[in-house]
Amino acid sequence: MNILAHAYLSADDEEIKIGNFIADGIHGHPLDFSPGIIKGIVLHRAIDAFTDVHPVFRQGTKRLHPVYHHYASVIMDIFYDHFLAKNWHRYHTTPLEEFAAGFYSLLQDNYDILPPRNQSMLPHMIAHNWLVNYAKPEGVARTLSQLDRRTKYDSGMANAINELEEYYNEYEEEFHTFFTEISAFVKEKKKAL
Repeated sequence: MNILAHAYLSADDEEIKIGNFIADGIHGHPLDFSPGIIKGIVLHRAIDAFTDVHPVFRQGTKRLHPVYHHYASVIMDIFYDHFLAKNWHRYHTTPLEEFAAGFYSLLQDNYDILPPRNQSMLPHMIAHNWLVNYAKPEGVARTLSQLDRRTKYDSGMANAINELEEYYNEYEEEFHTFFTEISAFVKEKKKAL
């Protein structure tokens, strides 16, 4: 799951949203944060672990693996954010534009506690309105191109838009199945945190 899905799965808890956003850049036990942010980091890790072994998610990565190898799961995360954004009205009562603006505002208001990596990402995310633009295939293509440029090796991720177009209906159907299951998982996981 990528930024939009992690924000959505955090529900209305602002500290969990922040923790979920910064989790990829935090290694080991995050002692320097509030309990709410730590819960967000732990939740992010649980979401990623659930996603990586889920048979529906893995079915999608298998289509990508022959060409993109270990980047297949990164690409799938972007694809799934696309389908969440595209079908946002099906999952959330707040319009996506309003949800995204609130999320950006939350991150700006807490800028000082964000790790440097997230601080440098935030202006680009807001300027290009990543969360809303995930709803459009051209937004997905832009994100894949940006990721491709940032990888150490030639990932070819910019070309993955072709697989999205070719298997669009399959990916979308898989997303809805998966998202129902991960939403139920997160609901139970948050009770345990």
